[in-house]
Amino acid sequence: MVLKKIDVISAGKISGLVSAVMGLIFGIIFAVFGGLIGGLLGGFGGGGGGSSLFFGFGSIIFLPIFYGIFGFIFGAIWAAVYNIIANWIGGLKIELGEDSPNIPA
Repeated sequence: MVLKKIDVISAGKISGLVSAVMGLIFGIIFAVFGGLIGGLLGGFGGGGGGSSLFFGFGSIIFLPIFYGIFGFIFGAIWAAVYNIIANWIGGLKIELGEDSPNIPA
């Protein structure tokens, strides 16, 4: 089988959602480590730990939105470029098979 065309909006939605989930994961990591490091450094400098904690938790909101928007845009662009190239040289060849009942999913 050959994948001849990818729906641009569908690819954008999938890419945007996957990117938003990655942004949430990175935001949580950033919040945890940013808060820990900011708290440690704030003790040495006489303050500032609270602001880094605020920005760390702000990343939980900001990064998923940022990653989701740009994931959608670049996923849609990727699909559009794929469709153009697939028209010139042919699509991506894929082999599909049936799910074996003996192999757990």
